[in-house]
Amino acid sequence: MWAPRPDRLRELLDDRAVLHAVDRGERLLARLLSLMLLVVLAIAAVQLLWKLVLDLINPDHTWLGDSLILLLGDLLNLLIGLEVLQNITAYLRRGVVQIDLVLLTAITAVGRKVIVLPPGSENKPELLMGLGVAVACLAGAYWLVRVARPARVPLRPSARTGPARSSPEPDPSPSPDASGLL
Repeated sequence: MWAPRPDRLRELLDDRAVLHAVDRGERLLARLLSLMLLVVLAIAAVQLLWKLVLDLINPDHTWLGDSLILLLGDLLNLLIGLEVLQNITAYLRRGVVQIDLVLLTAITAVGRKVIVLPPGSENKPELLMGLGVAVACLAGAYWLVRVARPARVPLRPSARTGPARSSPEPDPSPSPDASGLL
């Protein structure tokens, strides 16, 4: 009968081993996501180009009004996808999520929403107020991030140079007593 060895189980559940496995899993998932997103963006760009060529050939196609808004919406969707891809590749290169890139992507997404608002949206004050508050909050957060990182201090090439590691120091939190209470 097979029984797990306690020392092997302790070794597998060691903080360093678990953190190493989590770090490798994060990076593998980020690579997979970036490849999938790259394929989706390439296909979407080809479809948009095909649609644009067909519209250019069609002499009856009008570029004013809803047609232009739809084209801008599709272009901004591709741009947002590219920004998300940049976020993922920045994570793969530096090992950290760059909050300023994430905020710029969010600002672009809200801006896209404002641009492609359907006719009649001006009669929905809650929607317009919500979008305005979102833009103001995102712009304020971006400003705070930029102010918190002075321009004269260069960014470190990598804030995290290796996999996450457990601290060699003992846990400072109080340990539970035998009943599980503090």
